[in-house]
Amino acid sequence: MSAKFQYQCTNCGKEYPENELRYLCPACELGNSPFSPPKGILKTVYNFKELLKNNMGFDDLSRSHFIDLLPIDSIKSLPQLSVGNTPLYLIDKIDNSDLGFNLYLKDDSQNPTYSLKDRASALVSAYAKEKGLGTIVTASTGNAGSSLAGICASQNQKAIIIVPANAPVAKLTQIIMYGANIIPVNGTYDDAFDLSIKATEEFGWFNRNTAFNPLTIEGKKTVAFELFEQMRFKLPDRIFVPVGDGVIISGVYKGFEDLLKLNIIDKIPCVVAVQAKESDNLIRNIENDDFEIQASTTLADSISVDIPRNFYMAKDFISKYEGEYLCVSDDEILKASSSLSKNTGLFAEPAAATAFAGFLNYMANKKLENNSDNIVLLTGSGLKDLRSINSLIKMPSPIENNIESFIKLTSKTVL
Repeated sequence: MSAKFQYQCTNCGKEYPENELRYLCPACELGNSPFSPPKGILKTVYNFKELLKNNMGFDDLSRSHFIDLLPIDSIKSLPQLSVGNTPLYLIDKIDNSDLGFNLYLKDDSQNPTYSLKDRASALVSAYAKEKGLGTIVTASTGNAGSSLAGICASQNQKAIIIVPANAPVAKLTQIIMYGANIIPVNGTYDDAFDLSIKATEEFGWFNRNTAFNPLTIEGKKTVAFELFEQMRFKLPDRIFVPVGDGVIISGVYKGFEDLLKLNIIDKIPCVVAVQAKESDNLIRNIENDDFEIQASTTLADSISVDIPRNFYMAKDFISKYEGEYLCVSDDEILKASSSLSKNTGLFAEPAAATAFAGFLNYMANKKLENNSDNIVLLTGSGLKDLRSINSLIKMPSPIENNIESFIKLTSKTVL
């Protein structure tokens, strides 16, 4: 392989050159059905032989902003907004109790549009810029759409966002404020996804859809590079990741796998996939021969998915690298969201709090080794979906504007 990278089909293994714009393996996609995850998802494979020959170490990769492990030609093609390099916080107590192990929270709500999705949108935007592709379309429950809209606004690109009409208002507001063309549809995320594919075929737009566009995984994998660097080149024992379509978890795996192939690390850390019980279509089918769909009803809209589009790649990663997986209820997610906010000052949307709920569930049911390093990936800001936490909010009644009323209140309430 003399080119910088090529695409490889997750299912059949066939390889395709990078100079051809592709979404799915043309052979495998012929057998796809609207009632099961798509086959033919492409994986981006780099010229590791050449990189090894050049003794490419992590410091070299970091200094060049990992351009050798990204499917673009120049870092200058990326938006000037600060995407990535988000903080990693060490938490030593929960509810005033010492943990006995190390808990790190990776806060990707600090990205420009307040979610991890900016990593994927930035890379897709940069690729489109280099290839002269002026219009980008995506389906979204909100985060990917607001992310693409914001990134495109910074790059002077046209964004078309197809969303379920019942998506959270805050996310729809973001999309409109960024100046994108928003198209609400009466249907689910999966309906919006299918419509965006048809629009891509009809108008020739560049499609950013999760998994469907292999670059989304390449953008999201940068979080793994950052974690390795922020942990001072030490691998964590576990990383808890919220799962819907399976792209974020595949991105985490892919980032570490790239480092493994360059002999920078000698193993892949344990990645714990966490899904909502009310939307567990990926985890529930990992060991099934036939894919079975159950309608998703979780309040965590960003991971509410009937047909996980990156099912096969996520399944392969979890199986190959002995990952773990578990489900948490919506009630556990809400409690975790409250606990996270009160204990750390980090307010995460339900989809992001799902990873923290998974950590709490794991801590309660399995022993976490003393001094072990455990990371929870927080993927989006709580301000993106206030509707889902209405049950947690009890606003006090107002008092009269005088000190007597204040004293009377404090006599009843501990302030």
